[in-house]
Amino acid sequence: MTKPLLQIVIGSTRPGRVGLPVAEWFEPIARGHGGFEVEVVDLLAIGLPLLDEPNHPRLHQYTHPHTKAWSKTISRADAFVFVVPEYNYGFNAATKNAIDYLHLEWQFKPVGFVSYGGVAAGTRAVQMLKQVMTTLKMVTVFESVNIPFVTEFLDAERRLQANQVMEEAAVAMLFELQRWTEALAPLRTGNPVPPA
Repeated sequence: MTKPLLQIVIGSTRPGRVGLPVAEWFEPIARGHGGFEVEVVDLLAIGLPLLDEPNHPRLHQYTHPHTKAWSKTISRADAFVFVVPEYNYGFNAATKNAIDYLHLEWQFKPVGFVSYGGVAAGTRAVQMLKQVMTTLKMVTVFESVNIPFVTEFLDAERRLQANQVMEEAAVAMLFELQRWTEALAPLRTGNPVPPA
């Protein structure tokens, strides 16, 4: 039986971003969990311009090749983990822009968060993102990984050296994502996304 596909979405696109080493730490944990096929989706590599589609995404009438390609990428996923920073008490623009490009492609899929930042560990960004995700009929899981003072966990090679709390939180989130992925599967089957 084919495993569901979990996409790890790296939300930060700025030079010197911490999201890349955070995602590089999380990816082998996700693969080791064994419940998912895993794909990393890096918004920097995707390179979406500021939303430039003339039609509302719910109509699925995309005009640009980059939107059609983005639609195909997200359509093949069954679940997501967003790796997101906190900027000025909220989430970053690149993440919101990527979400807003699409509509049907997000529906009935569970999403977890690995957030990072300063004292708040990115939790304020996650709380705002949860409002956006639920509007798109996604299911946000309670379990999450929240990394405070993230630069203190980076070694000289900018690899994340996670503590036990982070490791255990990641595993707990993956198990909850697996449960919701299975529970929502009938809704995804009954709601196919038209070809882009």
